[in-house]
Amino acid sequence: MKKAKGTKKDDHLNQGEEAPEQLVKRLLKRYDWKKGMLIPMMQDIQEACEYLPMQVLKALSLKLEVPLSQIYSVATFYAMFRLAPPGEHQITLCMGTVCFLKGAGKVADAIQKEFSVEPGGTSPDRKFTFKPVNCVGACALAPVMIVDGRYYDAVTPDSAIEILSDIAKGKTVAAQASTGK
Repeated sequence: MKKAKGTKKDDHLNQGEEAPEQLVKRLLKRYDWKKGMLIPMMQDIQEACEYLPMQVLKALSLKLEVPLSQIYSVATFYAMFRLAPPGEHQITLCMGTVCFLKGAGKVADAIQKEFSVEPGGTSPDRKFTFKPVNCVGACALAPVMIVDGRYYDAVTPDSAIEILSDIAKGKTVAAQASTGK
């Protein structure tokens, strides 16, 4: 008997309460075992786990009879998917031409060094996930750093480290510019 679909919240899959095989089994039932629903299944896994754990992807590969390499290529092709747990705070740093010319490269280097985080990665303490991007469309504010949706304009290596250190300590840091909304 099929369960009637409720709201997205009702359908939320909590991986913390389920073994990978059970999570995958529920997804396969939900999507009628259709290989063409791989991306929505992966989105649901990420919603449940906050990222795509390898053990869950392996179980999905085995049960759906899709090569793990194909699932991995989908996971790495789409920027929305994460293969590692996200940090508590999300850092987006604009690396567009104007931001780069105004020092975004130096800001990126400082963030990487200070917090031991690589582009696209998460710091060892899981405080920060660092994502340099091509452009955020706020060139007049260059260089721009966005932390948890708050825009910080004209950041320097020192100001970026100060902002992020305060955030890591739980301090509220006022955004320096509008949130773009």
